[in-house]
Amino acid sequence: MKKINKYIMANTCYIRACLVVVFCVSAGSLMAQGSSAKDSVAKKDATVKTPAAAQDSTPAAPVAKKRSYTKNTFDGNYIIDNQTVMVPIKGTLEFDIQHRFGAVDHGFKDLFGLFASATMKLGFSYTPINNLQVGFDATNEKMEVDWNLKYALLKQTRDDAFPVSVTLYGNAMMDTRAKDNTTLFVSTSDRFSYFYQVIVARKFSENFSLQIAPSLAHFNNLPGFLDAAGNVQQIYKNDNFLIATSARYKISEGSSIIVNYDQPITQNPANNPRPDISFGLEMRTSGHDFEIFFGNYGSLMPQNNVLFNQNNFRTGQFVLGFNISRLWNF
Repeated sequence: MKKINKYIMANTCYIRACLVVVFCVSAGSLMAQGSSAKDSVAKKDATVKTPAAAQDSTPAAPVAKKRSYTKNTFDGNYIIDNQTVMVPIKGTLEFDIQHRFGAVDHGFKDLFGLFASATMKLGFSYTPINNLQVGFDATNEKMEVDWNLKYALLKQTRDDAFPVSVTLYGNAMMDTRAKDNTTLFVSTSDRFSYFYQVIVARKFSENFSLQIAPSLAHFNNLPGFLDAAGNVQQIYKNDNFLIATSARYKISEGSSIIVNYDQPITQNPANNPRPDISFGLEMRTSGHDFEIFFGNYGSLMPQNNVLFNQNNFRTGQFVLGFNISRLWNF
């Protein structure tokens, strides 16, 4: 024991030095571990925060642009004898006056048709909701009236994502004359006929627009004849197809040249209808549309023109006509 005490006393300085070294090494190790733990926590925090940071730096998705449609493909509801692809804006009330004089081929005898018997039609239409128009017409020709609908199904876009406008049109016409020996009415349905169109149009430029309209006219009852055996034979078919083509070219801000060509397709047993060529001038203001023109159609109801037109443009059987439209918006 004495030897141990002497050894410790003799080597006290050495032992103290060793303890200092061990203390320093331990402290350094502990500091290193603490630094490693802090670095690990920092890295963990960075790992957790990285997705949020990346999410914040991701660019926002582009906002979808509102689709812009082509405007004023045509100036009004009518282009001579045909409907256009246009449907007025919601809340529009329209009043139409249409007039057709006699054919000009008689010359001065009836002052080129001005003194001949003429037909006229008055019509009202209204747009209660967007893209849908409802209307009513009455004409002195056979005391006929009609109810009609017009719906803008598709519209041409300015970026040409959709290159054409498509509108549906249809009417139901009734002959209201009293029943007598000159009429063919057995039942009420015999008084009715119908007309349908699919109108496809494109505005090629600010000045030029073109449309084509496959059309169908249907009559519930038509005249016929008895053959030698006493059987009833048809003069006309009940369903008649036609292709109507119309174009407008603007020559000034408020004036345009307008043309139509209507080609019957259905071949009837007799009295096949003749095609129509018409051309004229249209003048437009903010609330009025006025058209004056020459054409072969003398009727003001489209199904009558499809089936019964006998005016021949090759012999100069043109008719002077005009359309006047007045619009109000509520």
